[in-house]
Amino acid sequence: MALIDEFGTRLRPQWLRRAYALVRSGLSLAGRPLRGLNRSRLLPDVLSWLPKGLYARSILIVVMPILILQAVVAYVFMERHWQTVTQRMSAAVVGDIAAIIEVINTYPQDGRFSDITRIAAETYGLTISVLPPAPLPEAGPRPFFSLLDSALSRQLSRQINRPFWIDTLGDSDLVEIRIALDDHVLRVFAPRSQAYASNSHIFLLWMAGTSLVLVTIALLFLRNQIKPILTLAHAAEQFGKGRPVDAFRPRGAREVRQAAQSFMEMQERIERVVEQRTTMLSGVSHDLRTVLTRFKLELAMLGDAPDTEALRADVDEMSRMLEDYLAFAQGDAGETTERVSVPALLEDIADAARRQGNVVDTDFEGEPEALLRALGFRRCVANLVGNAGKYGDRIAVKARHADGWLTVTVDDDGPGIPPDEREAVFRPFYRLDTGRNVDGGGTGLGLAISRDIAMGHGGDVILADSPFGGLRAVLMIPA
Repeated sequence: MALIDEFGTRLRPQWLRRAYALVRSGLSLAGRPLRGLNRSRLLPDVLSWLPKGLYARSILIVVMPILILQAVVAYVFMERHWQTVTQRMSAAVVGDIAAIIEVINTYPQDGRFSDITRIAAETYGLTISVLPPAPLPEAGPRPFFSLLDSALSRQLSRQINRPFWIDTLGDSDLVEIRIALDDHVLRVFAPRSQAYASNSHIFLLWMAGTSLVLVTIALLFLRNQIKPILTLAHAAEQFGKGRPVDAFRPRGAREVRQAAQSFMEMQERIERVVEQRTTMLSGVSHDLRTVLTRFKLELAMLGDAPDTEALRADVDEMSRMLEDYLAFAQGDAGETTERVSVPALLEDIADAARRQGNVVDTDFEGEPEALLRALGFRRCVANLVGNAGKYGDRIAVKARHADGWLTVTVDDDGPGIPPDEREAVFRPFYRLDTGRNVDGGGTGLGLAISRDIAMGHGGDVILADSPFGGLRAVLMIPA
């Protein structure tokens, strides 16, 4: 464990350190009871490695069983077949060598050992030579995964039990074995195929090839199954932003088709509710405007007087409140998206603010056109600029359209809003008790309407401190 800890301290990449931490936690299982583990720390580390997307998780579900199955099959094959066959073939070769040694030690030989060399070559397929006595070469590093090296070493120690040296490395088709006899050194060259199941790699290649084919087919099928889900998610996103959902129809598996069909029915119900609400609001607006118009006409017939001036002010205030209520209730749900020139629209809003006596600076960068609900977007930005103009003299409107987002920043030099009140002012009819009253003299719906329109576009409005000392309003819309 100390070696592992030392190795872990040398890891530089973050992913290696995380892998080390998981291995270290796994090794600690052997020495600690399960109830003593800090599972609240180990589980998030494991989950952080898992993919987050459905496609990646589906691939993992398909690929992992295949890999586990192939690993088990390979282990069983290596353990039960490959290793057993190699051991038996190595035992047969060592048995032949043991017989040759017995012949050399039992029967007299000529000085060149020609007879035993011929018998070994013809009968056993071994190339031998009897050398003068000499020290055996020093043993080299043993390969970690060599079944042949371990099997030959085990059989030589068991059947011959004499000092030996073997060389199974390299790409040669021969295996060299040297054995120290009483007065000689026997040198044997054995074909590698006689001591080793050399064709086992065919099975491994076949297994890897079939796994690759199966995984490829699974990936293609999974991609086709995930695509309808992505299409449904894209259609829901487009509908949430008020954009038209064209050429969408249920596809894919039965469950995905049911979800798509439910989405289409929900879309129809929402559009029907919006249409009914718009019709109702139009009727209410028409009726109330008729009454207010009649009031204005009656006041005009009464002439100019102090009482009538107050009544006219009240009627005008009621008209503005009615427009705010209708704008908040209706929002921009009934409006379709279109290509809008953002710099021109911002300049029109700035000109309107300048006519009210404010100093307004505008700045824009990025793609000038964006896909928006023109009237809703204009009302949203105009509310932000109007609120800034009520409590400040200097206004800066900056916009940036890049990386799929349209960001509009409105800064003023007014008194600002306390940080703990910045979220509350977005509630309908909310008014500040002290400091800056966002909708002083109005209905308290300006910022609520702005956020509602921004969310209808899939964005939001947030408030912060302005570099001018007042309030900063940031409108962010995906466009």
